[in-house]
Amino acid sequence: MHTFFLAPTGFDAGLTSVALGMIRALEQSGLRVGFVKPIAQGADSSSPERSTHFARAICHLNPPEPLPMERVEHLLAQGEIDQLMEEVVSLYQQASHNVDLMIVEGLVPDQKQVFSTFLNTKIARNLQAQTILVTAADKLASHEIAEQLELSLQAFGAQPGHVAGYILNRLPKEQNAQQLAMEILEAGNLLQKNRLSMIGAIPSEPELLAPRTLDVAHYLQARVLHAGQISRRRVRSMAVTARTVPNVVHLLKPGALIVTAGDREDIVLGTSMAAMNGVPLAGLLLTCDSLPDPRIQQLCHQAFTSGLPVMTTTHNTFETASFLSNMSRQVPADDLERMERVIDFVAEHLDADKLKRNVGAPREHRMPPPAFRYQLMEKARRAGKRIVLPEGNEPRTVKAAAICQEKGIAHCVLIGNRVEIEQIAEAQGVTLPASIEILDPNEVRGNYIQPMVELRKGKGLNAPMAEQQLEDNVVLGTMMLALGEVDGLVSGAVHTTANTIRPALQLIKTAPEAKLVSSVFFMLMPEQVLVYGDCAVNPDPTAEDLADIAIQSADSAAAFGIPPRVAMISYSTGSSGSGSDVEKVREATRIAREKRPGLEIDGPMQYDAASVESVGRQKAPDSTVAGRATVFVFPDLNTGNTTYKAVQRSAGVVSVGPMLQGLRKPVNDLSRGALVDDIVYTIALTAIQADKR
Repeated sequence: MHTFFLAPTGFDAGLTSVALGMIRALEQSGLRVGFVKPIAQGADSSSPERSTHFARAICHLNPPEPLPMERVEHLLAQGEIDQLMEEVVSLYQQASHNVDLMIVEGLVPDQKQVFSTFLNTKIARNLQAQTILVTAADKLASHEIAEQLELSLQAFGAQPGHVAGYILNRLPKEQNAQQLAMEILEAGNLLQKNRLSMIGAIPSEPELLAPRTLDVAHYLQARVLHAGQISRRRVRSMAVTARTVPNVVHLLKPGALIVTAGDREDIVLGTSMAAMNGVPLAGLLLTCDSLPDPRIQQLCHQAFTSGLPVMTTTHNTFETASFLSNMSRQVPADDLERMERVIDFVAEHLDADKLKRNVGAPREHRMPPPAFRYQLMEKARRAGKRIVLPEGNEPRTVKAAAICQEKGIAHCVLIGNRVEIEQIAEAQGVTLPASIEILDPNEVRGNYIQPMVELRKGKGLNAPMAEQQLEDNVVLGTMMLALGEVDGLVSGAVHTTANTIRPALQLIKTAPEAKLVSSVFFMLMPEQVLVYGDCAVNPDPTAEDLADIAIQSADSAAAFGIPPRVAMISYSTGSSGSGSDVEKVREATRIAREKRPGLEIDGPMQYDAASVESVGRQKAPDSTVAGRATVFVFPDLNTGNTTYKAVQRSAGVVSVGPMLQGLRKPVNDLSRGALVDDIVYTIALTAIQADKR
């Protein structure tokens, strides 16, 4: 078992975000990672220990509760350091079951706990861990960083190999990381002797420091007059207004917190007008415990009762600005969205290959969700496909398209009016990349009338009928796909599944080897990604259909790096039950084995026998699939759709899909409740499908 111990070289190194980012980076590279923070720090008994809390809530690990600081101080006062280390090792053992490596987070230096470095070195040695040093680079020169690293090297053991390397956190954006690494190495003799290398350089990113408006309200103990979207909006800038409205208009932008005295009615009115024009301001904070005239409040009623948060504080404007400038940068325990983004950002800037070289070969038996998401994006980037989005004026779709274009996931084509799309983007605070493509349907529709008539001539379609059908942007986008002008299509944020699939069946048609179109969901369970099919398309498939769905789903799993072990789900396992429904599943299993002899498939099988190893051994001891299934094929749409939604909602599982299978070219449907990330993942899936074709 390989272990990395993360230790800070000074104050405020950002140890929690680096530890969790390292978990994400290593999981993305295919390793199973365990985590423990042995000793709690910085939390009272009523608050969760932050690292442990986020490891559970976001990384879906199950680290044990750390030792309370009171317990640690008691054992140290009694001289019982060995007892303390035994308890630390016990926590480590609890967290290290069935993983490839462990990440252990050390203590942060604190004026109250002067023993942090002593304990860090003791823990690292008792766990036989390789130490990784973490240092904040935003306030130190290269020689000062080198001095901190050398002192830490001496503490943790100056022998080569004891310290795996160092990570620079909050590196100023203008600073060249490689140049700084060279300067650090040249400044320290011990660093040169150990050939200490940089494992990651995490740039300073102000966007990740943006608190929610709710956090500001809690911090200032402000009275909330109108909550609006107080838990969703973030403070990206602060405008303390002492000037007239014309001089502050440029500050009324997405994410701005407007701070003004309550009797500045002109500023209150200007802020309200910006909010009613669709600018998602972070909020309006009224100081001096004063409110606008009731007549002004009535005039601003619509803005105050929309999404704009409005608060008041007893502090004056100067005091309020001072308090806000000193607000902690720590992510609150309930702000999972922000911490998720922090973790992803840190993971992107760590060198996972350097870390893996210390670990050895992983035992790869499953596809963890971070690895699935990482591979999804990487494969999509390599594919370089052009994906059309017919719902080009839908706000979530606009955001997703901008993200995909910015990150190189796909080249997105938005169908819609350019002015309208740009206004929607501006209102959402989204900057559309210059390379994003926008097609006005009124300008290009005529190009597709005759080709559509040709494609549907066997169905009696004429030009006026084709022109009418092409008024639907989904049909227009499908024609672009049929003619090879784009590589895939994603729709459904505002359209039904039928609206998305029907044009595809008429114009794209099924692939030569496919007899039907089906779907799969990728279920991002806490420990691995499972494939569910078919949960969206076929209401009551025959045994022959079910066999085809099983083969299609297995192929989809394999295409995304998931080793296909297919369980044909029923209410009975093996030969224990009978009835037409069970016989259909049994026959489908036989047909699938006949069509694909090398496929690892078994059925009929109950869900628990397919997914739980102990149950599988009991109910199907001779099966290679039981307890190890990665692909679950449901007997009908009623069962499949109900199961996927029950698992998704009850277990808080992210589901990616539905991804359609069996079409000649990729068309994918979205849930109308899809989040921006869901759309991004679906665009990536579509790009990879197009590449496989």
